[in-house]
Amino acid sequence: MTPRRIFLVGLSGAGKSTVGRLLAGRLGWAFADSDEEIEERTERTVSEIFNSEGEAGFRAIEADALAGLAAREPLVVSTGGGAPTDEGSRAAIGRGFVVWLAVSPAHAAERLAADPTTAARPLLAGDTQARLTALLEARASVYQKADAAVDVDSLSPEQAAAEIERLWHEFRAHPTGPGERFFGGDAPAEFARPTSSGPFEVAAVVQTPLANYPVIVGQGVLSRLGSICRDSSLVGRAFVVTDAGVGPLFGRQAAGALSSAGYSTELFTLPAGEAHKTLDTVETIYDWLLEHRVERSDFVVCLGGGVVTDMAGFAAATCLRGIEFVHVPTSLLAMVDAAIGGKTGVDHPRGKNLVGAFAQPRAVVIDPHVLRTLPRRQLQNGWAEVVKHGLILDEGLTRDLEAVVGDPEAMFSPTLIARSVAIKAGIVSEDERESGRRTLLNYGHTIGHAIESVTGFSRVLHGEAVAIGMRAAGLIAQDLGLLGHDEYERQQRLIRTAGLPEEVSGVSVDDVLDATLSDKKVRGGKVRWVLLEGIGHAAVHDDVPEPVVRRAVEAVLS
Repeated sequence: MTPRRIFLVGLSGAGKSTVGRLLAGRLGWAFADSDEEIEERTERTVSEIFNSEGEAGFRAIEADALAGLAAREPLVVSTGGGAPTDEGSRAAIGRGFVVWLAVSPAHAAERLAADPTTAARPLLAGDTQARLTALLEARASVYQKADAAVDVDSLSPEQAAAEIERLWHEFRAHPTGPGERFFGGDAPAEFARPTSSGPFEVAAVVQTPLANYPVIVGQGVLSRLGSICRDSSLVGRAFVVTDAGVGPLFGRQAAGALSSAGYSTELFTLPAGEAHKTLDTVETIYDWLLEHRVERSDFVVCLGGGVVTDMAGFAAATCLRGIEFVHVPTSLLAMVDAAIGGKTGVDHPRGKNLVGAFAQPRAVVIDPHVLRTLPRRQLQNGWAEVVKHGLILDEGLTRDLEAVVGDPEAMFSPTLIARSVAIKAGIVSEDERESGRRTLLNYGHTIGHAIESVTGFSRVLHGEAVAIGMRAAGLIAQDLGLLGHDEYERQQRLIRTAGLPEEVSGVSVDDVLDATLSDKKVRGGKVRWVLLEGIGHAAVHDDVPEPVVRRAVEAVLS
């Protein structure tokens, strides 16, 4: 039985105590703050212990206090910022579910400035933000080895507590084996941050008339980002663009890998979320690049999910009339879809991705290990595109997905990711600008994009919308006699088992139908529909009667 203990780790100012108390209330558990436990045990303040015994002495006392807390349950524990750096404390913390509250130093400093106890924190004397930045640099590799991570920059304490509760229930249902965890006495230190050695693993090569680049998939290849860029003949400065969700988790690791290869590196963080995928945000990237006197020999590293790869790629493609860029996708959706194929751009109030350009990266670097920081919903969001690739072009991949769907580990599989990547890379190589076969990749997207647009790009995730769109397309194909009932049910069984939705409520049928007419696949005022003619066999149809479409849309808008 999984112990009912949750340990929160992270920088001072991450809100561990506030979130911990809220989380304990949601779970009906007790709460403990390790610093308060130490002060109660010793009848001295943390500052007094530091002053008299130094940091080493304090860490020994802290480890003993955490060992005592690790013997109690059910319990949520807020740990000190430096606790995970001590071996004894790590062993104690490892007796529970460990969650990193990832916060940027700037946000942490703002929170601490409003906290009257900040002056009593021995390691934060002087310039608080500078000290936090240095501490994060020193501790990030340990924090990253937690069982889960939550970016709290953009979350309220209540939202963070709710997310950790969800992650806890997920961990309890599928616990990681003791030998696979970093925290705890028996775990190998290299567990949660694997390093890649030996040759790069090239899953596919995209070859277009104007570009030829590798898509590299492998556990730990993020640590070799600099070497990959060198192998790609990139020679200028590296400008890393990320967002507030990914930056605290992987920004410094990416920048460090580039610096270790001899690149001068700058890091820029955007606000996170589809709502910020606009020309205004792209302009902030231009401003930052131009302030740093970017040159055509320099390059951009797009580190993040599909929103970041689309926007940062577009900024690179248009700044100085085009500089090189490398995609480092950190979501499953971006790995198998957004980062491959050269589509860059932003949303417009009239529709998704209506402003942009085709521009190919110099390389795509995919490290499946980074997916372990993602909530399950985000993984399922990306899984929709993997399922789509099998349905439209590879019945064998569909069979293999059916064999493993529902297993959380399958979503981290480099093999399945590489197979999905190879399908998209092959199509892009044949049809760079979506004038022919590449249109097949839009299976489920016509209705999916319309749902996203009508709901303001906030209520339904992209992969969820595509899953609903695939059901609608399946109903249309079945109505037209293109797809048998058993094959339609096979598609839907795979979608359901993957945890993806089949319908959405409270959305106007007429609004969705109207939004399909703004789709990029419309020709001569007629929607070109990608429909299945069997599992693994898709084709484009532009002669679908409006009543057939309406019936399908009505069915998925419950």
